[in-house]
Amino acid sequence: MIYKRVGKIKEELSAIGYGCWGISGTDSWTGTTDERSIETIRTAIAGGVNFFDVAPVYGLGHAEKILGKAIRGQRERVFIASKCGLVWDDEHHITNNLTPDSVEREIHDSLKRLNIDYIDLYQCHWPDPDTDIVETMKKLNELKERGLIRYIGLTNFSVEEAKRAMHVADIASMQGLYNLLERNPTHYHGIPLEYRTEDEIFPFVRAYGMAFFPYSPIFQGLLADKFTEADNFDSQDVRNANPKLNGEPFKKYFALSMEVRKIAFELGRPTIQVALNYLIQKEAITSVIAGALSPEQVRQNMDTVSWQLDEATLKQLNRIVE
Repeated sequence: MIYKRVGKIKEELSAIGYGCWGISGTDSWTGTTDERSIETIRTAIAGGVNFFDVAPVYGLGHAEKILGKAIRGQRERVFIASKCGLVWDDEHHITNNLTPDSVEREIHDSLKRLNIDYIDLYQCHWPDPDTDIVETMKKLNELKERGLIRYIGLTNFSVEEAKRAMHVADIASMQGLYNLLERNPTHYHGIPLEYRTEDEIFPFVRAYGMAFFPYSPIFQGLLADKFTEADNFDSQDVRNANPKLNGEPFKKYFALSMEVRKIAFELGRPTIQVALNYLIQKEAITSVIAGALSPEQVRQNMDTVSWQLDEATLKQLNRIVE
């Protein structure tokens, strides 16, 4: 495994991380079981993966519970990043809430589900337009002083809002949508993004010594070798809510993915490794939040670090997207 370090975080973090949205349970993702998810996570730890990104909203608490079971007895080997700010009611309606009272409740719920005493990196999942980020940061500083969290991070925040947060708290990381085909995306699942990853976030994190964690690094499975022109997931799969993977927009992205597949075939590598390799070579990127539903998939992800795309291929990939 390759490890990276940034100024704001003292630990070295694996270049290939593990994203836990896929272990949310069959109501959100298809293709795995809880037992298989635990086996997959333990395979990742054994292979040197130490960065694990999760959130309460993934499976409405389910993913945190599964991750907690999987890391039992290995807490010192993993760096856990969870989130706050998306809460749900009894009818499973999800709302943005970064009020101090809500954050206080969320941290205790997450610690209980994960069965741990502290969370390494606690991230605000999405901005809350009804709550001043300054008040949220004051609460996160308090949690840090109480030893419940170690670092503070922001996910899906603009540079402008991040700078406001930095006046109150030490921001260690940013997280955002980024992959080979989505360099400066304007929306995610139909939600507008108030940042441009490559143009704005990359120079920002480099200037301040922050980590950056790209999510959806293989475009929710598109940059692998299994997608076809239609019928890629069933009606319960969360990817049905991604307009880029459905209808007319999907045709454009699918055509691009097929061009990437051709390059991967010429290299004798899986397409997913080409997509991940492209990311880990970016100086601004710390750990790639790569999902995996089986031990075989996580081994394939980890094998990405055993080789490197050359300059000619990088230019070829850039030309395809541009």
